[in-house]
Amino acid sequence: MQLITLATKSMFNRKASVLLTLFTIAISVMLLLTIERVRQEAKSSFSNTVSGTDLIVGARSGDIQLLLSSVFRIGHANNSVSWDSYQDIKSQRGVSWAIPISLGDSHKGHAVLGTDSAYFEHFRYGKKQNLAFAAGRAFVNAQEVVLGSEVASKMHYQLGQQIVISHGMGNTSFHHHDDNPMTIVGILAPTGTPVDKTVHVPLAAIEAMHSQPKSASRMIGKPKQSAAHSHSDTDEHDQNHTDEHGHNDSHDHEHANEHKHNDGHDHDHADEHGHNHSHDHDHSDEHDHGHDKPDTVAVTVPAPAHLHGDLIGEPKQITAFLMGLDSPLYTLQTRRNINNYKAEPLLAIMPGVTLRELWRMLGLVEKILLLFSGVVVLISLLGMLTTLLATLNQRRRELAILRSVGARPRHIFTLMSSEAILITAAGCALGIALFYALIALAQGTLQSQFGISLSISLLSHYELMLIGVIMAAGTLMGILPATRAYFYSLSDGMSIKL
Repeated sequence: MQLITLATKSMFNRKASVLLTLFTIAISVMLLLTIERVRQEAKSSFSNTVSGTDLIVGARSGDIQLLLSSVFRIGHANNSVSWDSYQDIKSQRGVSWAIPISLGDSHKGHAVLGTDSAYFEHFRYGKKQNLAFAAGRAFVNAQEVVLGSEVASKMHYQLGQQIVISHGMGNTSFHHHDDNPMTIVGILAPTGTPVDKTVHVPLAAIEAMHSQPKSASRMIGKPKQSAAHSHSDTDEHDQNHTDEHGHNDSHDHEHANEHKHNDGHDHDHADEHGHNHSHDHDHSDEHDHGHDKPDTVAVTVPAPAHLHGDLIGEPKQITAFLMGLDSPLYTLQTRRNINNYKAEPLLAIMPGVTLRELWRMLGLVEKILLLFSGVVVLISLLGMLTTLLATLNQRRRELAILRSVGARPRHIFTLMSSEAILITAAGCALGIALFYALIALAQGTLQSQFGISLSISLLSHYELMLIGVIMAAGTLMGILPATRAYFYSLSDGMSIKL
């Protein structure tokens, strides 16, 4: 204990060089831990992007290309899958569910994904977690859109606002579908996956925007409504004059045309029901005024039953689709059947297997990053060794005085070794503190820009092992100056050399 106290006081006497060495070690430790944590979390984030999906099916290309385009929204799919093939494969034995995906449009740099209600029901991320809504609900007709959490927060969107989809995947688009604005009805909770950066629309909306001419300017995705409903409920809607479920001007016109046989019948009907055509026109005017209301303020967007519409339409092709099977035993057989599909060339991949293949390809990059941080640590330890050797020649008189008061060579050896260990330990402790501070500062940026979620958690077993290796290397670096001090004699320390 006395030697430790003596070593501490000796370092305070040389605080300039010791602090410089300590900060060099601390920065290298921070860099090593940060690179390792980002590497682990990046791999985990990629692995957690999609779970519970047995197969991803798309046009025949490459396994990694299909995975990146369909799940991570990176790159573009070269070809598409016909809707007939999707329907055929979906109906095969062993298929539990399927989620169609249509990509190719964007909104202010954010990918637009066309799908149906199966997406919100069956898509899983992380440890098979369901998608949840931070606000609102899922779309129920082709005039509605659901935003990822990052899109909503970055663009400051709220429920009830209308947005315009653009053609193409880039940040800049020269073709906007401004004739068909869509209403925001839901905002998803954060997931830490590409879902947060995605705008979700029904497949029917994608089809309508791309199939109709620009000048048509018609409303997409007309809600489904049975004939029985339209005829039986017409009188009831007109009598009550309610717009509880939206704007049903067609009911008033239907009712007017239904009863407009001749002038005499018109008056009889007016007296019988207690209202006439002028009353219907007033009611219609009320609806027209309702359209002038701003569409940017809405707390909730209810989904009336009669506004539920077709979410799919009649698409000719989609980009890809996700599949879930009744049993894992069907996976390999179904994948083989899809890869040998005769109607068109298709490719089915297993997400987990393809992700491992992707990380094998990136293994060289991981090794380079780890080697780079290891070299930085080694350079900092060599700097400590250089500092100890440089100051050793200046400390000969100090060591000679210690020998003269009874210190033995082993005490000198322990003193010099203790200094190296203390500097390394202090550098590691400071490096760990800087590491957590850096994570706290960069956590939001990495999450929003790269989708990498860094958690402020205790050091893992592997990270502790890295710290142990650094401590061992620092101890070894201190042995060389300690050994040289061990052999210094009393006469060498007391003599003055010119």
